[in-house]
Formats: sequence, C-alpha cells, structure tokens
Amino acid sequence: MKREGFQSRLGFILVSAGCAIGIGNVWRFPYVAGQNGGGIFVLLYLVFLLGMGVPVLTMELAVGRASRKSAVLGYRALEKPGSKWHIHGWFCILGCYMLMMYYTTVSGWMVSYFFKFAAGVFRPGMNAEESGAVFSELLASPGEMGIWMALMVILGFLVCSMGLRKGLERISKIMMSALLILIVVLAVHSILLSGASEGISFYLVPSMEKVKSVGIATVVTEAMNQSFFTLSLGIAAMEIFGSYMTKEHSLPGEAVRICALDTFVAIMSGLIIFPACFSYGVQPDAGPSLIFITLPNVFVNMVGGRIWGALFFLFMTFASFSTVMAVFENLISFCVDMFGLERKKAVFINGAIVLIASLPCVFGYNIWSNLHLIGGRDVLDSEDFIVSNLLLPIGSLIYLLFCVTRFGWGFDRYMEECNQGEGLKFSKKLKPYFQFVLPVLIILIIVQGLIE
Repeated sequence: MKREGFQSRLGFILVSAGCAIGIGNVWRFPYVAGQNGGGIFVLLYLVFLLGMGVPVLTMELAVGRASRKSAVLGYRALEKPGSKWHIHGWFCILGCYMLMMYYTTVSGWMVSYFFKFAAGVFRPGMNAEESGAVFSELLASPGEMGIWMALMVILGFLVCSMGLRKGLERISKIMMSALLILIVVLAVHSILLSGASEGISFYLVPSMEKVKSVGIATVVTEAMNQSFFTLSLGIAAMEIFGSYMTKEHSLPGEAVRICALDTFVAIMSGLIIFPACFSYGVQPDAGPSLIFITLPNVFVNMVGGRIWGALFFLFMTFASFSTVMAVFENLISFCVDMFGLERKKAVFINGAIVLIASLPCVFGYNIWSNLHLIGGRDVLDSEDFIVSNLLLPIGSLIYLLFCVTRFGWGFDRYMEECNQGEGLKFSKKLKPYFQFVLPVLIILIIVQGLIE
C-alpha cells in the first residue's frame, strides 16, 4: 500500500512545528529567559538549538524518511540483521501514550479558560485570590476536567481519522496560521501598554548582573535544557513526519525552519507576558500558576481584558492542540503499520486507550489528590518526570547513537539521507562532534534531570 505524504512543504513544516510548539514554549521559556540574563540566555539558547536540537531533529526525520515507517518498523528497516535497536521503538510509543496521559488534561484546561473568559466568568476588578480560586475550582472538579479532557481527545482523533492530508495537514495549516496571527496581535497589544518597556527590558535586555547572581553554569545548563526539550525529540513524535516527507529538500534546512518557527513562538510569548505583567505590577511566575493564576489576574484589570484573555487562551488552545493532533497521528500510524489495522479502527482503539489512560491525571487533583508517586510528586508531575527526564533525553541519545555509530545505521548512510535534496547540508567534518561531543552533552542533560 502506497504511503501517504504531505500535500505541500508548508504543510510538513507547519505540522512538524505544531508538534514542537507546545505549552512549555509559553509557560517556561519566557520566565527562564527573564531569570537567566535575558538576551544572554536567548543567545545561548539559539546556539544550543543549532548545535544540539537541529542535529538530533535531523536524525529522527532521517530514520523516518529513509524507512518510510513509524517507530518500531523504522528501526527494523534500517538496523543490521540481528540487532535490537527496534526495541527502542516500543519505548517511543510508550512515551507518546504517557505524554498524552497528561497533555490532554492540560490542553483541556486551556479550552476551559477560553470559554470562561468568553462567558465573562473572569470579571473586571477581581483580585488575585478570586482569579486563583477559579483554577482551584476547576482542579477540584473531576467532572469538569474530565469533560474538557475528553473533548480534546475526541477532537484530536476526529481530525486524524480524516487522514494525513484532509485531516492533520489541513487543520494544522488553519490552526497554525491563526496561532501566528493571534500571537502577533497579542504581543503588539502588550508592547503598547503603559509601563511595558520595563517588562521587555527584564525579558530581553542582556543582564550580566542576573548572570552573576544565578551563576554562568546555571545559565548555560538552563539554555541547553530549554533548547533540547523544546522540540520533543526522542519518542518518534517527529520521526513519523519524516516518513511522510519527499526527498526534494535536505533535512538540515527543514530542521532549521521548524526550529525557527518554534523559537519565534517562544520569544513572542514572552513579549505577550512580561510587558503585561510589569504594566500591572504583577510579578511573573513560571509553570501553571503563570498561565492560570497570574495572567488572568492581569487580564481582569486590563481594558478589554475579557477579549484579550479569551484571545490568549485561544492561542494557548491552538498551541497545545497542535501537539495533541501530531502525537495522535504517530499512535495511529504505528497501529496501521505494525498491526495492519485500518485507520478508522486504529483511531477508535487509540481513542479509547488515551481516554482511559488520561483519567488518573484528571483524578490526581481531586479524588486521588493524596496519591503521590515518584519522589512525592502528584500524578501529572510523575508522568511528566518519566517523559521529560527519562524517555525524551534517553530516546534522543539512542537515535543519535543509531545514526552515527557503526553498530547502528551508520554515519555515512545517515549523512546521505540527511543531505539528499536541495537546501542546507551538513559537512562530514561534523562526524567527531556528532560521535563524541553531542552524546556527552545529552548525557549531561540526563544526569542533571535525574539529580534535580
């Protein structure tokens, strides 16, 4: 059976970037940048993105494009007879399921807040405690959280059921275009607020004082971590889109375009958040509290805050849902390739699995709130720890070793696939860097994640 492919190059880039662009771009990048020297952090982030993110992204895409298969079968098609690299493919699929076990819930929070702002639940003049109480009430309600989570799951699989071109590519083009327009509109609005310059200065103006206060080693490691995790590499989420690619364009060029779009959204998110927070005298935080407590408190005190709040959470919904759709496509494609299922049947089976598997995260904030797992973490944080600290970095290391060592696919075959087509190409002189330096950097990220 002939494998589906993207209708256009733009479709591939938008779908792949949509997979990379997620919640972390908005609730982590701006805050970490502001705390770690502003422009200095951003510069280091870009260096590491080009030095680590782009190479590993090309490796995942290369395995997909050369094999024309999903996770397990992709390895099998390229590995040497008798070798066991394909076992990692099963961990990739496990990683995709685990990511969706909590990501669908958080994505549901975004939709809930969009409707809350649109319906006027957040009223002008609400104080921080009242804004925070809305989030607490959401977490305390398994029914409400379950409904929003189920909506995300059903919509995601519904899109994927229509096929790659008619479903995922078509919807991603519309959503990503809307996301980019929304982010520009929101950023311009924030920059024009009175007192916005202080927030922009905190965020992007290089500050050696901040670097000295947190330590240059911390700034470097934070930039390295952010550049690495922003692309969600290591669980075959990107490999599947490589399997749908044509050979017309080289992989380094396409990887740089995906990273550029991902970085644009991350940087622009800070231009929405910091000017607004500083204009209203609110100290920005990181993580869920920034999005669901701090920012709503800013919007309710803003002229037209109901509209700006609704637009912001619509943007957040698009950012999170683009990742949901992309990972669902990987799960469906895996079942079609591995077990010979029809797409509709694979959609139904995976939809049921993800719906059920997402319930512990929903219950972890209410009826199972006393359940603490890894290191005393709640359900969501435990699931996130396994994905972010283990499956993503270790998976990336395995892809790297598979592509650049003689025990796997091999450096020369990887380079041939990587450089096929028009566009930016890697030099073979990078071989020592890929074989000896890059693995050490990824191991450092793994060790640091486990120590923290």
